[in-house]
Amino acid sequence: MRRRANDFRRDPSKVVRLPVPVVVVGNITIGGTGKTPLIVALAQAMAERGFRPGVVSRGYGGSERGPYLLSEDDAASKVGDEPSLIRQSGVPVAIGRERPEAAQLLIDAGCDLVLADDGLQHHRLGRDVEICVIDGERRLGNGHLLPAGPLREPASRLADVDFIVVNGGTPQGSEVPMRLEGGTAVNMDDPTLTAPLSDFAGRPAHAVAGIGNPARFFASLAAHGIAVDGHPFADHHAFTRDDFTFADGCPVLMTDKDAVKCREFARANWWRVPVRAVMPDAFWDAVAAKIRGS
Repeated sequence: MRRRANDFRRDPSKVVRLPVPVVVVGNITIGGTGKTPLIVALAQAMAERGFRPGVVSRGYGGSERGPYLLSEDDAASKVGDEPSLIRQSGVPVAIGRERPEAAQLLIDAGCDLVLADDGLQHHRLGRDVEICVIDGERRLGNGHLLPAGPLREPASRLADVDFIVVNGGTPQGSEVPMRLEGGTAVNMDDPTLTAPLSDFAGRPAHAVAGIGNPARFFASLAAHGIAVDGHPFADHHAFTRDDFTFADGCPVLMTDKDAVKCREFARANWWRVPVRAVMPDAFWDAVAAKIRGS
């Protein structure tokens, strides 16, 4: 990673600078940190501050290699679960193995701000602001690089980013606190039906999670008094009907990221649990100021 970064520093002509500001939201660890809810909240906050943001993503887990501008009807199996989820929030999304080319589609569609979902390690795409997300409970683990630990890059990389966001736990120093908030379930067979998670308290429920940190989702449900029977899957798992062999009739709860892959075969007792990233308003203002200053 250091050699790759130095290669781009030595030869700036290899870096693609877009005609609009670019904000990269990523992490330096493997596993889920809450990056996708932050991207959605960031897009909404920047729109409220006068920008027309769009999100560029690699489209991991999808068959489409891109560059490709998502439509509202694209299946997660084609474009990837995270891009599909972000597009559902109303934000323009483009995917591609080569992010600069995908980002250009957003600009052609009228976006004046590009938010890169992941990409701290993708140096070909020039950026004006870098935001690194850390899991507040696990933080940097044992501090070792892969494969001895969870780090994609050395911890010293944090000194280069503009903002460090900590999801849960206790922020340290200038780190920005973030929490994921969500107490309502939405029925996947009939989206007009919603229920507070308290309605599921005191009885068993299957919890399905194919995310970077399934334990966090299971713990959030247990905190509402639900007797969770957790079923963890690999991150970006391509769900099929055969993954759901529960014959006891108990409710099945899953994350929004998993739900986008299960809509076509959802049943009446399946529920998705959306969450949103809650951040201090001062953080959104600071990011907007940084963008304008760039």
